[in-house]
Amino acid sequence: MAADLERAYCDLQALYGARVLRDEPLARHTSFAIGGRADLFVSASKPEELAQLARYAQERELPVLWLGSGTNVLVADAGLRGLAVANVCRDFAMQPDGLLVAQSGVLLRELARWAVAQGWAGLEWAVGIPGTVGGAVVGNAGAYGGCMADAVSWATILAEGDCRRLSAEGLQYGYRTSALKREPWQVRRSIVLDVALQLKQGNAQELALAAERFTVQREARTPEGHSAGSVFKRTLQYPAGFLIEQAGLKGYRLGGAEISDKHANYILNANGATAADVRALIELVQERVWTAFALRLEPEIEFVGEWS
Repeated sequence: MAADLERAYCDLQALYGARVLRDEPLARHTSFAIGGRADLFVSASKPEELAQLARYAQERELPVLWLGSGTNVLVADAGLRGLAVANVCRDFAMQPDGLLVAQSGVLLRELARWAVAQGWAGLEWAVGIPGTVGGAVVGNAGAYGGCMADAVSWATILAEGDCRRLSAEGLQYGYRTSALKREPWQVRRSIVLDVALQLKQGNAQELALAAERFTVQREARTPEGHSAGSVFKRTLQYPAGFLIEQAGLKGYRLGGAEISDKHANYILNANGATAADVRALIELVQERVWTAFALRLEPEIEFVGEWS
């Protein structure tokens, strides 16, 4: 494997130069600020580069992890054997009919703020959501009554080396999930290259006021510090944070990981937490909530890398 990685490093360096790194700590690229080293790391600034890297990894059977802004993942302490790719493809353009076409590395909240300022309605709920457009498409990100499934017209994806366009129906959206998210990350998960969002002309002042309300609400409930946002999906009956609080776990700490005393569905890297600390705390929460309420909490975040 060492020889294969050395060859891959040389091949990729010839294509991407100084953007290719060896033994890169993934803690530098996740919102948890947690994660071991990736054997190889490269940033892609064009959709064509994403496609090129996907095909390269497939041809050489090289494991690959695709990272946007690293807001919805927990990377194992042992890191990643293979290649990690950071998606920094950030161009977008608005068509006259309100179709906003964005590359998958565009930051969602920045795109939402731009749309609000231009008087386009449909993304004002997203002005405070971290992460990339591509990640939001995969996870059907949402807040305050809105979600990506309401806005997505189509997405261009790369699957098994071939590009194709999927409609919102083809993405098979569910609550905080999609057909793409249901693909295991280890098994050549499809990659979002770009997405078209259908917006409507609105009143810029009214949209700005709505966006400000959402921002104030989010800031009042969002803990400061390193986290991956909401850890668990809500159940059919209750928000996950409510159940965790009722189970008496608000503020509970395990190692360097802590359940926020501001919002119980957030786990913070409070004091040099390891990935093992966070995962153990997640499992403890699941156990306590099941014991107390016979309800299973399903993680919204993904566990990636070399877990024992």
